[in-house]
Amino acid sequence: MSGTILISNVTIVNYDQDVFIGDLYLEGGKIAKVGKRLRVKAQHTIDGTSKGWIVFPGYIDMHIHGSDGFDVMDATEEALQGIARSLPKEGTTSFLATTMTQSIDVIEKTLQTAAAYKGGLDEAEMLGIHVEGPYISKERAGAQPLQYIIEPSIQQFLQWQEISEGRIKQITVAPEVNNGFEFIEAVSKVGIVVSIGHSDAKSDEVERAVLLGAKQATHLYNQMRPFHHREPGVVGDVLLEDDLKVEIIADFIHSHPKSVKFAYRLKQASRIILITDAMRAKGLEYGVYDLGGQAVKVTETGAHLSDGTLAGSVLTMEQAVKNVYAVTKCSLQELVSMSSNNAARQLKLPLKGYINPGMDADLVILDANLNVQKTICHGKVVFEKE
Repeated sequence: MSGTILISNVTIVNYDQDVFIGDLYLEGGKIAKVGKRLRVKAQHTIDGTSKGWIVFPGYIDMHIHGSDGFDVMDATEEALQGIARSLPKEGTTSFLATTMTQSIDVIEKTLQTAAAYKGGLDEAEMLGIHVEGPYISKERAGAQPLQYIIEPSIQQFLQWQEISEGRIKQITVAPEVNNGFEFIEAVSKVGIVVSIGHSDAKSDEVERAVLLGAKQATHLYNQMRPFHHREPGVVGDVLLEDDLKVEIIADFIHSHPKSVKFAYRLKQASRIILITDAMRAKGLEYGVYDLGGQAVKVTETGAHLSDGTLAGSVLTMEQAVKNVYAVTKCSLQELVSMSSNNAARQLKLPLKGYINPGMDADLVILDANLNVQKTICHGKVVFEKE
């Protein structure tokens, strides 16, 4: 469904406004009008009368490796398209294609492919690239292959940014490794979101990284030096740093429900970004799948390497939102913060993460239980629940 669309009698939610029942008029891929009882003619009407439907800005996933059998590191147009087409069914309208620690050649081929990818109207928008590794700590590698971990290089990164045609938006770095602090300072100055992750840093090293420009922490709790009362580590410090946002994988496998609630209490909704960190098995049956040349067994307990190490997730943004709502009892406005607005602001996307005239018409329509009913990408309905 494309063309002009009138969405009527739905609960409209923004992070900073009282919710209200109203209408939306979409035209030319944008939100043209927002109000109550809009008197406009549209080619298509979505009527929420008596359905209890809720409209959020479309979800933004800043950390996703794969879905539906595809992985970003496949380094093909088909893989990026497969991921992008699979995401609207979970309410995701845009994402960062996330790489992992691999050989330089493989990383550069992946960046080249992403640079050339244009995307289509029937899919979530690829906003850019999140480079996760290889500039990380071997002590906190997790499922990132040890043999490809290297020291941060400003020159190499700038070369990668050139190869990607400026599409790298975020990079995960361990600040404590050799050249880490210099790298964080330089890369932050050119507008990249530096995220502290896969790190064995001590509390004072995290603090220094923040002063040098780090703005985020990658998958809170996972593959970072844990909290200790005599050395707060990465976990303790990122929870306390007001200038840092934290990613959370709210699948209740990577983070216990009480740990999610703990983070919400400390960081508040304004500094939490819900992500999936999903790998290619998302949306598929349980079984054995590849992740960077490693076999990953996916069961009801998650995605694990043969030694039991967690290797990404099969979480959807739809389930992440429902899980956080259930455990924190947060408001709908706070859910919008965590599922889209914080990511949009972090990535400096002025037209996303908000429902207002002139904004991109990226929307997710939910029922009262937060199940995705319809997803709209750039003013086109690309997913409808049967």
